[in-house]
Amino acid sequence: MLKSGILNPHINSLLARVRHTNTLVIADRGFPFWPQIETIDIALVNDIPRVLDVLHALLPNFVVGRSWMASEFREHNDASVVNGYAALLSKLEFEPHVDFKKRVPHAIGLIRTGDTMPYGNVILESA
Repeated sequence: MLKSGILNPHINSLLARVRHTNTLVIADRGFPFWPQIETIDIALVNDIPRVLDVLHALLPNFVVGRSWMASEFREHNDASVVNGYAALLSKLEFEPHVDFKKRVPHAIGLIRTGDTMPYGNVILESA
């Protein structure tokens, strides 16, 4: 029985299949469903869990090479929130949301959270 780290068996299984340069999407509650990629839905209620909660849980065992967010994230959220993500994700790139969504079908999987933050979705590329 797992006693620490990520306890969700579906997330553990997904993470075990991520290889070099594969991508993983951590999305908010309103992110569109993509039938071609595995989706693990852990949304409980509004803002539980948040994308940042999932990132904090994943990053101790996930080596991120690059990451992407929609440039609209910076326009719709306070600088302190944007800086919090940037501090957590070293090689964070911003691009228009329409381009961000083009990356999604190529991901290994998607973890859907209960986050309500505008454009708070992130794509992680494994190093």
